[in-house]
Amino acid sequence: MPATNRAVLTRRRALGAALGTVTAAALSPAVTAAASAASAAPPNRQIRQIRQIPLQGAVNVRDIGGYRAAGGGRVRYGQVYRADALSRLTDADLTTLENLRLRQAVDFRVPLEVRYDGADRLPAGVTGVARPVTDNGLYARILTAIASRDPVQQEEMLGGGRAAAFMRSVYPMFVTSADNRARFAATLHDIAYGGRGALLYHCTSGKDRTGWTTYVLLRLLGVSQRAAVDDYLASNTFRAAYDAKLRESLGQSGAMQDPDLLVPLQEVRTDYLTAALDQVRTDYGSLHRYVTEGLGVDRRTTALLRARLVY
Repeated sequence: MPATNRAVLTRRRALGAALGTVTAAALSPAVTAAASAASAAPPNRQIRQIRQIPLQGAVNVRDIGGYRAAGGGRVRYGQVYRADALSRLTDADLTTLENLRLRQAVDFRVPLEVRYDGADRLPAGVTGVARPVTDNGLYARILTAIASRDPVQQEEMLGGGRAAAFMRSVYPMFVTSADNRARFAATLHDIAYGGRGALLYHCTSGKDRTGWTTYVLLRLLGVSQRAAVDDYLASNTFRAAYDAKLRESLGQSGAMQDPDLLVPLQEVRTDYLTAALDQVRTDYGSLHRYVTEGLGVDRRTTALLRARLVY
């Protein structure tokens, strides 16, 4: 076997072994269920208003409804859901999703994520749509750092503020990449024109690509900046126990000497969202122009979204 092929195979095996460590412990359905239970009663008032969908195989699944919109209306429940990966859902979870009357599930994950995490498990009759939005190599970076099992390399990759800086480099691509914009636009179009049934969109953690989509949609519906940011930041609460268990598992297995290096990659932060919004201002001047010019969402589509989702 040529040396180049051996190197590629070795790297894939290392990544697979790293993922196996994660999957066997922190990402098992039992642990996920425990983490979900631990975050089922979040502490602050804004979180309590969010309708979480309790599942055993995913922890950040929620209805975007309930928020007050401009003009005194509210965003409808039961129309749009945001989620983390659906690859580890149990049979009981599928029954729960059946009750949501979903028609479509949009997957923002890139092929590497699907390859290692697995394809979505969906109820019969739900159309799965692959609509990959780049994570700027985030998932590969996490796997590479874990697979190295080298605390010096992990510190060089993630320490000293580098992990947070990397996250701030991911978000502007939601604005600058034509492919990303096309996939966000297609999802908004599907919500507006999709007919009966609810739509769910998700990425791996349900916090970055999913968080940006939800922020844009809520603002388009007339939800206040503060409420849209609160919804974005709520991922930290819903994911806290799950992510802590992952770090604990990596530390106990010896894969990472300092698992807290992952915290900036696991969290959402206002400066990550600000990085995208700064790019919006640079490229378009306003979020409205980003939506109308960057995403190509015209007045008719906006009117349909508001008619469908606000009452």
